[in-house]
Amino acid sequence: MTHPADYIQRLISEGEHVHQDFKFEISDARKIAKSISAFANTEGGRLLVGVKDNGKIAGVRSEEEIYMIEAAAQRYCQPPVDLHTYIYKVEGKDVLEVVIDESPRKPVYALDAEERRWAYVRIKDENILASPIHLNIWQHNRHEEKVIIAYTQREQQVLNLLAQHPCLTLNQCQRLTRMNRKLITNLLADFIRFGLVEQVFTGHAFYFRLKD
Repeated sequence: MTHPADYIQRLISEGEHVHQDFKFEISDARKIAKSISAFANTEGGRLLVGVKDNGKIAGVRSEEEIYMIEAAAQRYCQPPVDLHTYIYKVEGKDVLEVVIDESPRKPVYALDAEERRWAYVRIKDENILASPIHLNIWQHNRHEEKVIIAYTQREQQVLNLLAQHPCLTLNQCQRLTRMNRKLITNLLADFIRFGLVEQVFTGHAFYFRLKD
């Protein structure tokens, strides 16, 4: 059986990545809701609370941090997210592991100070604001709508455009096709669901390109 300290040290040695984030402390429930949203909207993951960004163990300082995480998941996430929490004693300090499952009801939104809803996704070791394409795909998936693509002139126009460029942003696709925002968003989302196009994140922006 793996010793709790060895288990946590093994996780820390992995560093921060798409499924793991370190938190030195929890001081703002709304901020932690962003992390919960990102993991729930992607493939799930874990927070290690009481661990600094460099992997040094600081320990959880109070039970209030645990309550704040629960508040983040239940009050500042829509829909609320169920968490799995575990406390481990490492180097004489408590480390809190918070496991977030991938949500079957995407999108999970995080509420900001003005009660506005924002959905996030986890990319590498960052929480990134979800794109309109993510939201469109999730909406269709929740309603279990089938993907039906009719190859009219507008569909072919978008595919031809992507064939002429390595990758394009949503704004570029809209400008070059002269389509309205809703239409180009729907088309790109359908192409992604049908496996023709992929969405990639690079240089702090989402791009679209034909799938190999």
